[in-house]
Amino acid sequence: MQPIRHLWLASLYLLAVTPALAQADVYKCVDAQGHVTYSNVTSKGCTKLSLDPVSTVPATPVNKGVVKTPTPGDFPRVSSEDQKGRDNDRRAILEEELDREQKNLEEAKRELAEQEGVRLGGERNYQRVLDRLEPYKNKVEQHQRNIDAIQKDIANLK
Repeated sequence: MQPIRHLWLASLYLLAVTPALAQADVYKCVDAQGHVTYSNVTSKGCTKLSLDPVSTVPATPVNKGVVKTPTPGDFPRVSSEDQKGRDNDRRAILEEELDREQKNLEEAKRELAEQEGVRLGGERNYQRVLDRLEPYKNKVEQHQRNIDAIQKDIANLK
């Protein structure tokens, strides 16, 4: 194992110092067992790699100004009344979803409370009780996350 580690470290060293030296050739070698090594010396089963030199000059900064492309004159536009109607429809849909999720949350909480009150004969180990209750708790948490997300969407509406 140690010789392979040393060979690997040596290969990494060679790859690291190659750009600092001259443009040396690097070969990828695969042995009969499928182990891959990299070297600057070619041998049987090696293929030469084409490596691009690493630039040490920083890239030219990109202009921070945003170039705005004008909207074509024939581009479809939505009137403000249509947009308000769409926003109102979206709000109504989200509020319906919120109402459904709140009902689902209450149902999930009720089911969890029922299950917490039940103690089965094979559950002498408390971990078994926790394992049985886990899906019910997950369901409550999922509905709460859905409610939070819907409320966030409603708050983001205009």
